[in-house]
Amino acid sequence: MIDTDHVRSDSTRTTDVERVATVRLSTEHGEFLAVGYLDRSRGDEQIALVYGDIEGDGALTRVHSECLTGDIFGSRHCECGDQLSAALGAIVSEGRGVLIYLQGHEGRGIGLLAKLQAMQLQAEGMDTVEANLALGLPADARDFRVAAEMLHDLGVRSVRLMSNNPRKIEALLQHGIEISEQVPLLTAPREENLFYLQTKRERFGHLLPHLDRTPEPS
Repeated sequence: MIDTDHVRSDSTRTTDVERVATVRLSTEHGEFLAVGYLDRSRGDEQIALVYGDIEGDGALTRVHSECLTGDIFGSRHCECGDQLSAALGAIVSEGRGVLIYLQGHEGRGIGLLAKLQAMQLQAEGMDTVEANLALGLPADARDFRVAAEMLHDLGVRSVRLMSNNPRKIEALLQHGIEISEQVPLLTAPREENLFYLQTKRERFGHLLPHLDRTPEPS
């Protein structure tokens, strides 16, 4: 059973994020508390899935950028859907934790249609960074401020962050969230996403030591 007292709002902070709703959400991984937020500065609607008592230090945490193709349609072009499922499972196994799901982050912040255009260019041989730049867009346009504000509102002081991305760690630190541990979130590479993952390691510095293994066949 989830105790809603464990998601008290921190009303002492000045923030652009407004908590709008809190409701129990039963999923295939377990029963979470869904906490809905409005980012008043951008108009984006955001959600945190809370499991157990997360207040204080060391909550197992995933800050997940939305990916319609991966999260919903199970695209093999990326590892997003696999990471989302693995993170929710890990949080339940841990007994406490939170997943922040960030809208407005599609395609590392360039939007769905631009992401599909970038995927066209990747099919022609560009890597994911080259494709974004060829469209006149940033390689990574994401802002993690709202994730930090949501965590502050939930009473989380420090996190064990499930991420392979050092830039995400730096961004949360800049917004006042302490990182007590970086927890790898490694998924088995596939033939379809190996080049994409290699690009993330080489161009963005993602910590992906498992890529030297033979990828799983399609």
